[in-house]
Amino acid sequence: MTVDESEQKELLNLLLAVAQHDREAFRQLYQRVSARMFGLCYKLAGQQELAEEALQDAFVQIWHNAGEYHGDRGAPLGWMLTIARYRTLDLIRARRSLRNAGDDALNHLEDGRWGPLEARLQQAGASALTGCLEELSDTQRDTILLSYYRGMTHDELAQTLASPVGTVKSWIRRGLMALKRCLER
Repeated sequence: MTVDESEQKELLNLLLAVAQHDREAFRQLYQRVSARMFGLCYKLAGQQELAEEALQDAFVQIWHNAGEYHGDRGAPLGWMLTIARYRTLDLIRARRSLRNAGDDALNHLEDGRWGPLEARLQQAGASALTGCLEELSDTQRDTILLSYYRGMTHDELAQTLASPVGTVKSWIRRGLMALKRCLER
């Protein structure tokens, strides 16, 4: 048995104990995998506070759903990393929605005069770009933003999104083509 197989077997045993609500097993599981899970959350979120919240939510979900883990869902670590990844992406989307909702409220407060910041943003086409980004599918928008704003490579995106590299490249390429068409209108 290799080290990786041995580790996965230990994680499986801990998950089985957590499914029985064994707090000590949960503590050990947390000690074993929390650093790796936090690293993934931080890489996706780009900010510590959001990564910490995602990690906490992921472990709460693991505590409640450990009994639902089955070997056909992949290795125990992979299953837990997937939970952390989706929790992080959900929180990023939720914060973006809250931020956009706040932006709508601010639009109702404007007095109609153009300030220097508004003029500059209008000249730079920022509002057009934002509008075009909103027209993309969630997958295209996420891959483009993670690639360009977080600096993730195609391989990192493929690993993070659990998709083949070719698929990730296609999402980015099609998304960029859609952005170009939108901005040319």
